[in-house]
Amino acid sequence: MAFVPPLAADTNPDVAELATFFNETLGFCPNSVLTMSHRPAIAKAFIQLNMAVMENKGRVTSALKRLIAYVSSHATGCRYCQAHTIRAAERYGAPDEQLANIWQFQSHPAFNDAERAALELAIAASQVPNAVDDAIQAAMHQHWDNGEIVEIMGVIALFGYLNRWNDSMATTLEEGAQASGDALLAAAGWSVGKHG
Repeated sequence: MAFVPPLAADTNPDVAELATFFNETLGFCPNSVLTMSHRPAIAKAFIQLNMAVMENKGRVTSALKRLIAYVSSHATGCRYCQAHTIRAAERYGAPDEQLANIWQFQSHPAFNDAERAALELAIAASQVPNAVDDAIQAAMHQHWDNGEIVEIMGVIALFGYLNRWNDSMATTLEEGAQASGDALLAAAGWSVGKHG
């Protein structure tokens, strides 16, 4: 059961207007945002940060950002965010081979070396204590420029916030996200857990 229930999507017009962003990414406004809406300033700031982080500036594609978010969310154990990020990765055109082989990214031919470096960073940066070391930094600098590294770290940091929020709040998973989790992740052991 959710720690704090979400508000109705139309409770705050300013939040509702900004939240239309999620209609593209997920097909619905997430319950996490509707829970943040108990304090509209938090919801609005979060949506604006999400929009800035997920904006495309070049080679860090929308699909890759969502795969990075998925790997980060898996590393922290947030099942709510895992379902959301795998759904968004699929909606943004992540190749089926990448979706099916995300945990073989280190060796599977569906992933290139730049993607591998970014996904390794996602795992290391999502751990507590943090496991980013000189080798991970060197691999990132080999494949990505400074702006791209900032974009990638923005995704990981954004989902650090969301993973803690949703896991602590036991945010109720929406039907569409649960369907994506069931279809794309259940075979690897994913379940809705406390988010049901």
